[in-house]
Amino acid sequence: MNKKASVLFVCVHNAGRSQMAAAYLTHFAGDWVEVRSAGSAPANSINPAVVAAMLEEGIDISAEAPKVLTTSAVESSDVVITMGCGDACPFFPGKRYLDWKLDDPAGQGVDAVRPIRDQIKSLVKELIETL
Repeated sequence: MNKKASVLFVCVHNAGRSQMAAAYLTHFAGDWVEVRSAGSAPANSINPAVVAAMLEEGIDISAEAPKVLTTSAVESSDVVITMGCGDACPFFPGKRYLDWKLDDPAGQGVDAVRPIRDQIKSLVKELIETL
């Protein structure tokens, strides 16, 4: 049995993009991938428009909470996917890094979040094929 792949999604607030990505990866890949998400400057709570947009997909992330990015989270992940956190993300040799250019849904309504959500969904599906 191979060790399961582990993926860390990082954005600034861990309130939108990284939460959606983590939820989709968990939803599509189930138990064979270890999924983490974190923010370089976590918000107090998840963006309610993001929660609403994910509920439309049948995925409830309302119980999730933004988490602070730790060095150990990066160290224990095989793949680190950043979404606009730039230099705030620690770098370790031997990890696979991807940077997803996505609009920040912070302060946006559900209508603005949907296209970001759909973009994340297709990126996550592509990612699964490479794990």
